[in-house]
Amino acid sequence: MSPPCRLLLWPCLALWLAACSPIYNWRELRDDAIPLKAVIPCKPERAQREVPLGGANQVLHMHSCEAGGQTFAIAWIRLPAETSAGDMLAAWRLATLATLRIAADRATDPSLEWTVRVPGADPVRGLDAVGQGPDGKPVRVQAAYFGHEGRVYQVAVYGRAIPPEVAASYFEPLRLP
Repeated sequence: MSPPCRLLLWPCLALWLAACSPIYNWRELRDDAIPLKAVIPCKPERAQREVPLGGANQVLHMHSCEAGGQTFAIAWIRLPAETSAGDMLAAWRLATLATLRIAADRATDPSLEWTVRVPGADPVRGLDAVGQGPDGKPVRVQAAYFGHEGRVYQVAVYGRAIPPEVAASYFEPLRLP
């Protein structure tokens, strides 16, 4: 092979390899325990643990993964008897803000609201905020909180930056029956 051909081979090979390994490999999330239809951009890990939320310990179920410098999480809790979805979602939102070291009095700040639709869910509330990660560096969260048939959900993406097209690809497919 002549030297000019070799020079062309390496850039072509690099482009081909990049095309075969996308940063975001969108796939349908499948979990028979929930009716939520969602996509996630990487192979998720599955976890379950007890967390204090709404004045009691709740079993939190989660699928999460990392891609493109962001962490994607789809989580849900069975709604305890005699607890409203709105109250539990408000508590979950406060817990998210606390994790990001954002003052609780900002929970009702209109600048943190984000309009998101989840067909079949009621209520639905969005959060778009910048706080601090565990390392003290800025981290942004975009999250949808919603209820449906005795469960409450949080679908969130965390990262230093969240490209609008990534957020759209993640949140727009959300559906409930």
